Amino acid sequence: MRRSLNSLHLNLTHMWVKVGICGIPRRGGLDVAETQETFYDLVSEERLRNWANRVPEFTVKALQVITHSATSPTYRRMRRFKGNPDNFGEFKVNEDTVKALEATLEEARKLGARLIVFQTPNSFTFQRGKDRVAQFWSILSRNFTYCWEPRGWSEEEVTYVLQRTGFIHAVDPFRNRSLSTLKYYRLHGLVMYRYEFTSEDFIKLRGMLGEENYVMFNNLIALRDALKFKELLVNTGGHLAGSFP
Repeated sequence: MRRSLNSLHLNLTHMWVKVGICGIPRRGGLDVAETQETFYDLVSEERLRNWANRVPEFTVKALQVITHSATSPTYRRMRRFKGNPDNFGEFKVNEDTVKALEATLEEARKLGARLIVFQTPNSFTFQRGKDRVAQFWSILSRNFTYCWEPRGWSEEEVTYVLQRTGFIHAVDPFRNRSLSTLKYYRLHGLVMYRYEFTSEDFIKLRGMLGEENYVMFNNLIALRDALKFKELLVNTGGHLAGSFP
C-alpha cells in the first residue's frame, strides 16, 4: 500500500526530515515553509495571518537590514522599514539592526516559528565578519534556534564562527558540506534557480541527510521538486516530519 504524503515518522532509522520550500506555497503537501518576504521588508499582520494555515511549520528568514549593506540591490523592494542606511548589514549591532531583529522575532512569534535563518552575501568576508557574527549572537534571544548561511567562506572559517556561537550551519549540500548536526539545507539549484532536480539528484540528497533535517528547495520550481523529493522518501523507506529538536 502506498503511504500518504502527509507527515509520517521514519521508524527504521530514528531520522526526521521536514521538506519544504523557500517561499509561501500556493497549495499543501509540504511540512514547512521558509518566509522570504520577511527578508525584503516588514510584513503586515494581515499578510502573516493569510499565511498561517498554509503549512504545519514556518521558518523565518531574517530582515536584510541585519545582514546586507544598503548598497545591495535587494533594498529596491524595501518600503516599510525606516532607518539609517549606514547602520545596515554585516551583523553590526546598532539601533537599526536591533529594531530589525525585534521585527523578525515578532513575525516569527506570530507565525509560531522557532527557527530563524540569516543569510549573508559574498561581500561579507571572514575578515569582516568573524567577530561581528559572534557579537551579534550575544544579543540573540535564546527562545529561538538560529541558522546562518554564509557565502564564500571556507569550512575552516565557518567552523571558527560556529565554535564561538550557537548558530546552525545552513548550506546548499550540493555546493558545501554541512558542519552542524541539524541539517538545514537550502537548495538553490545546481546551475542556479532555473535548475530542475533529477531523480539522481534526489538519491544523492537522500544520502546527505543526517538524523535531523530541514530540506528547503529554493529554485523556480521549488514546490514541484519538494513534493517529488518527499514522495521519494516515502517510497524508499518512510519519511518524515518528526518533532523539533
